[in-house]
Amino acid sequence: MEGISATVAHVERILAFIFGIVVFFVAAIALKNDWKSKGLENQVFKMMLALLALGAFLAILASVNVLAGKGVEI
Repeated sequence: MEGISATVAHVERILAFIFGIVVFFVAAIALKNDWKSKGLENQVFKMMLALLALGAFLAILASVNVLAGKGVEI
């Protein structure tokens, strides 16, 4: 069973990498388009987009084993 769980973990890392890139670019483009907007609600929205982009970037780093932690060796 160890071989199957390792395969599933590798597929999970590949999907995290792909979807991390997609989410990062969507959040970055939305942040760029909304950058000049004024108002408190828009400022909160920009902060949420920035945090989403940061989280996606961290997911990309974790998927390629840059961040330290437990996981399956590539």
